Amino acid sequence: MTAEILLDKHKVRRSFAAAAAGYDSLASLQRQVGLELLRRFPLHGRDEVIVDLGCGTGFLTHQLAANPLRQQLLALDVAMPMLAASRRNYPAMRADYVCGDAEKLPFADNSIDRIYSNLALQWAQELSAALLDFQRVLKSRGSLVFATFGPQTLVELKAAWSVVDDYTHVNDFHTADQIEWFLQVAGFEGINVDSVLYRSEYSDVETLMRELKGIGAHNVNRKRNPRPTTKTQLQEMIKHYPRQGAGILASYEIIFVRAELSA
Repeated sequence: MTAEILLDKHKVRRSFAAAAAGYDSLASLQRQVGLELLRRFPLHGRDEVIVDLGCGTGFLTHQLAANPLRQQLLALDVAMPMLAASRRNYPAMRADYVCGDAEKLPFADNSIDRIYSNLALQWAQELSAALLDFQRVLKSRGSLVFATFGPQTLVELKAAWSVVDDYTHVNDFHTADQIEWFLQVAGFEGINVDSVLYRSEYSDVETLMRELKGIGAHNVNRKRNPRPTTKTQLQEMIKHYPRQGAGILASYEIIFVRAELSA
């Protein structure tokens, strides 16, 4: 079972840095999923060190900071403009900001009590290695809570592009079973994995594409077409995208995960 997704990490960083300014106006799904993640797996300890991994513009961090329990909150993101946007959005938020890569955490061994992450770990190039690093930094009885995209995400867009050519136009994502296996191999226990399919409505395919670009969710797979998409190719894809009444639907498979380390 492979743990690697063929992502261009430099392109991931550039995409999210460029998206920081307009991200919040388009990220309604991310906010919805973040609230559901906290509803399923709320904070419960006092005097703990909590990391929001891939904090983006700070929505989930702010929700965590609003908890009345006393905690040290660390907000980490690979894109400095995202951290700057979070500071602007929540100037009074009690959190320390860290610019770093989720796959190479800049934290000491056994120093973190809880890791939360909302729709960020799908950009990990090698998830199994990242989970091993999470296991390194977490204390005994520490926990990992995250939401990530599953392979049914944007299936309609994948199908429409498959008529045009054989390149990868939508990023690949791990299945729930793969994620559970990677967690077990990394030494996690008490694993809870649940997949939920969300569907969002759009007036047309162009609106969907603008949203994906606006939140930094570009196609960063290394099997993407190395040449720019032509107008003819784009029109051909749009022609084959399934209509739903006056608009279109886009599917997003969200995998909710909680896992723990033993004492």
